[in-house]
Amino acid sequence: MRLRSKLMMELISRVNAWELSQKDAAKRLGITQPRLNDLLNGKIDKFSLDALVNLSAPAQLDVDLCFGPGAIQLA
Repeated sequence: MRLRSKLMMELISRVNAWELSQKDAAKRLGITQPRLNDLLNGKIDKFSLDALVNLSAPAQLDVDLCFGPGAIQLA
């Protein structure tokens, strides 16, 4: 859940930085506008980790997982 939360926050930040309409941002990510709206509203239960990782590529985010005691890093 922490991984999904961190990745979702990074995606939201990236999309907001684009300063595009939801329609245009959704098109850039390859998803529908309602799906993007769910993302921007933080509806984490609607997104698997896999789905969020898949959105990271068109958002030009690199995902790097680190495993270890207390390690949660997404770069």
